[in-house]
Amino acid sequence: MTIELVVITGMSGSGKSVALHALEDAGYYCVDNLPPELLKPFVMLEDHAGARKLAVAIDVRNSRALPQMPLLLHGLRDGGIDLRLVFLDASDQALVRRFSETRRRHPLSRSEDPGAQQALLQAIGRERELLADLRERSHVIDTSQLRPAQLLDYVKALIAAPSSGLLLVFESFAFKRGITLDADYVFDVRMLPNPHYEPALRPLTGRDAPVARFLEQSAEVGLMLEQISDFLRTWLPALVRDHRSYVTVAIGCTGGQHRSVYLVERLAERFGADWHALKRHRELELPAR
Repeated sequence: MTIELVVITGMSGSGKSVALHALEDAGYYCVDNLPPELLKPFVMLEDHAGARKLAVAIDVRNSRALPQMPLLLHGLRDGGIDLRLVFLDASDQALVRRFSETRRRHPLSRSEDPGAQQALLQAIGRERELLADLRERSHVIDTSQLRPAQLLDYVKALIAAPSSGLLLVFESFAFKRGITLDADYVFDVRMLPNPHYEPALRPLTGRDAPVARFLEQSAEVGLMLEQISDFLRTWLPALVRDHRSYVTVAIGCTGGQHRSVYLVERLAERFGADWHALKRHRELELPAR
C-alpha cells in the first residue's frame, strides 16, 4: 500500500501549524520542524511501523539543509511515495502584522527586538530567497487574508482531491483587496458589465441565478469565458508535459462578488469533467469590512 506524504513548507508566520492541524484531523501522522536530512529515515521508519498517511512541516529553521530538499524529494517520488508539496505564503505586510501582534522573533532576524520592522522585513526577504526553489515546486496557498478556519478548509479540500494528474484551482478575488499571491494565471474581468449597479442584484453573488442570468445576457461575458477556456485548453497539456501538479487560475473583478465569482463557477464546471478542479471565492469567505 502506497505511503501518502504531505510536506508543508512556507514563510514563517504563514500558518504552517494550522495546516498541520488540518492534516492531523484528516488522519495524518504529523511532525513539525523535521530536519530535511531526517525526512527519508522518518518515512522508512513509519513504513516499517505500517503508517500510510504522513505529514511533515519543514521551514527555514533548517536553512542549512534546505538545498538538499529537491534531491530528497525526487528520491522519495522515485521510491514510490505519493508526495504532495504545499507552500504557505503571505504578503510582507501580513507577515509583519502577525509577528508584531504575537511579539515573536523571526527565525532569521538578527535583531533582539521582535518589533523592529526593518530587521523583520530583511529577514522575510532572506527567507523568500531561501525558499524560492521549494515554492516553485509546490502548490501555493496565499494566507494573507485567510482566517485559520478557512485555511483548514483549503488544506482539507486539497488533500481530498486525487493526487494523480493536474489539479486546477479556480479562485475569484477583488482587485481592491490585492491580487492573490498563489495565482499562476490572473485574468482581469473588470471591463465586463457589473451587476453591482443593479439594486436588486447588488446583495447577491455570482453563484445566484439572477446574477448569472444578467451576465449571460452580455456577449462580452460569453466571449471572456470562451477565451479563458480556449487559453487553458491550449496550454494545460503543455503544463502536464512539464510535470506540473497544480495550476491556480485567478479571476479578479472590482469587488470579487459577482463577475469573478460567476466565471470561476462556470470554469470549474467546464473543466471539472476532464480535470481535477477546485474552486475558491476569496472575498465571499472573508469577513465583511
